Amino acid sequence: MKIKETKTMKMRWIVVVAVVLLGMNSVANGQVAVENGSYVSAMYVLGDSSVDCGFNTLLYPIYHHNLSMVPCNNGSDSILLPHLLAAKIGLPPIQPFYSQNGSIDGLLAGVNYGSALATIMNPSSQGLQSLNQQLRQASESFQLLQLQLGQDNAQIFIKSSIVYLSFGKDDYINLFLRNFEGIMLKYSGQEFAHILVDQMVHAMRNLYDANVRKVICMGLLPLGCTPRTVWEWQNATAVNDPRSCVEEINELVLQFNTMLDKHILQLNTELPDAQIVFCDVYKGIMAIISNPDHYGFEDTKNACCGLGLHGAMIGCLSVEMACKEASAHLWWDLYNPTQTANSLIAASSWSGHPFSICRPFSIHDLVSTSVSHLT
Repeated sequence: MKIKETKTMKMRWIVVVAVVLLGMNSVANGQVAVENGSYVSAMYVLGDSSVDCGFNTLLYPIYHHNLSMVPCNNGSDSILLPHLLAAKIGLPPIQPFYSQNGSIDGLLAGVNYGSALATIMNPSSQGLQSLNQQLRQASESFQLLQLQLGQDNAQIFIKSSIVYLSFGKDDYINLFLRNFEGIMLKYSGQEFAHILVDQMVHAMRNLYDANVRKVICMGLLPLGCTPRTVWEWQNATAVNDPRSCVEEINELVLQFNTMLDKHILQLNTELPDAQIVFCDVYKGIMAIISNPDHYGFEDTKNACCGLGLHGAMIGCLSVEMACKEASAHLWWDLYNPTQTANSLIAASSWSGHPFSICRPFSIHDLVSTSVSHLT
């Protein structure tokens, strides 16, 4: 990626100098303190459809098998969890990787490498993005920061930034549950979860080696409760099951989440200065499903935007199809929560209220805690 020389280059270097000066506020410890008492310089996002509404996915309409062309209910990534959390931290809007023009100020503001339909596994016949591809993109960005800031200053900046990871959703939706290339015949649910988690752990180790210290790793939501899953299960079993969730599929999700949570605990113990937070989205969504009235929801089963039973036979083709009160629904389309639901999960991830879902501490505590030995 080439650095584009423009009239604003002088301003970019003012930004760089400001970053360095902030890093000298506590020379003894090499800490970077930024807005609102936060020790976070930027956020770099890697993930699947949980972090991208299709704007970062080339040929998204062609690849999106489930016919949901509008997976975000305001047509913007801004309603998704990493963007809601970035706003709470006081960071600028995170721009998609493919909108970057090669400028240093674009990298300093944070980047979203995430891509709808991206998977942890990388089946060659799918032609979609993978975790490893996004890791390479992030690594190239970090190398560019080193070239522009100098190695020491780039190290301070990267160590004081957050990497947000959210993967696995599309591995289950598009690979395992669809028995892609006979994958369910090759692996049990436990074995499949083990493969995914091993690759996630490998990714976090690679990020640590690249000087990343602060990581937010999101667990999977209860896929067995999504409108599409419930609809497909009822079709496959020919039973009009009154349950709002398919427990057999939620068990697969819990295997992945439990295993990932356990390994993150081990990484925090093993890697010096690592501050990796696991946020249990499953727990948050299930709290809403268990007591919807308490959280202001009227419908936790049907998609706000879609056609057919549960709004899940055909996904959201345009916002004109949507229900009138999206805020009363848990689900926006086939697999995605509404902005209201995401806002509750973001608030809980940030502060532990209304439900505690992040461990070993909240994201507010993560951004308020400096990383020692930055230099």
